[in-house]
Amino acid sequence: MPQSTSQNNNSVRIIAGEFRSRKLEFPSLEGLRPTADRIRETLFNWLQDSIAGETCLDLFAGSGALGFEALSRGASQVDFIEQSSSAVNSIRDNIERLGAKHGNVYCSDAFEWLERSAQDSKQYGLVFLDPPFKGETLNRAIAKLESADLLREGGLVYIEKETQSIDADLPSNWVEVKSKKAGLIQFGLYSILRSNK
Repeated sequence: MPQSTSQNNNSVRIIAGEFRSRKLEFPSLEGLRPTADRIRETLFNWLQDSIAGETCLDLFAGSGALGFEALSRGASQVDFIEQSSSAVNSIRDNIERLGAKHGNVYCSDAFEWLERSAQDSKQYGLVFLDPPFKGETLNRAIAKLESADLLREGGLVYIEKETQSIDADLPSNWVEVKSKKAGLIQFGLYSILRSNK
């Protein structure tokens, strides 16, 4: 994600849980757009019975707002993947300020990280997938997540994108649990029912 010449920091607040009302700061970067408060609130209402103790992946982390919200609500671990070094530094700073000891951040291109991680046996029960809207990033990420076998059967994937049909691009074993629109954004939660291989 290319860096902006602006050094102004932005912030969002965590909605609920252990870190409720704590502020997350993040740099001004082109394409970095934290998930809006009302969308986060809706998403985590959907997840309220699924988040505690879960291992989570925030794949295009950006500000880290989704991952931090998960940590605040009891996730056992969140791995933040972000390619911008300045955004990664902000996530690390926020982890330290909050004392969020179960957050790990990796400075890496998401697809390179997925390629490396496909060699591991680790699987996630909840993945946040909110990539840049431009291009085919979302489609590529969905395909790579499926082929890398990083999704636990019965796990959940959150997808956020511009208003279009999400379902057309999904593997057949990704089944919609919930979906909604908010302005120009469509977001949904999908369950991984079985192996698609």
